[in-house]
Amino acid sequence: MKSVLIELDDDIAAGLERVAPARSRQRSEFVRQAIRRALWLLEEQATAEAYRAQPDTAAPYVDPRVWEPRRRARAKVRR
Repeated sequence: MKSVLIELDDDIAAGLERVAPARSRQRSEFVRQAIRRALWLLEEQATAEAYRAQPDTAAPYVDPRVWEPRRRARAKVRR
């Protein structure tokens, strides 16, 4: 893992101390999850923007009938 040193303003540092105190050893994981979520949200926003710029066609992408279960033929019982 790579270490990153960041500076926080007093309000953010106080909030972080409330939800993930340094002594609990959960602070690093909390920050990693927050960064993961922020990156995911940015990716989702970029994807939504791309779809707005170039929407899918009006035709359905997947034919729902393809996903309907097929009826199985009964196996012949040999006696």
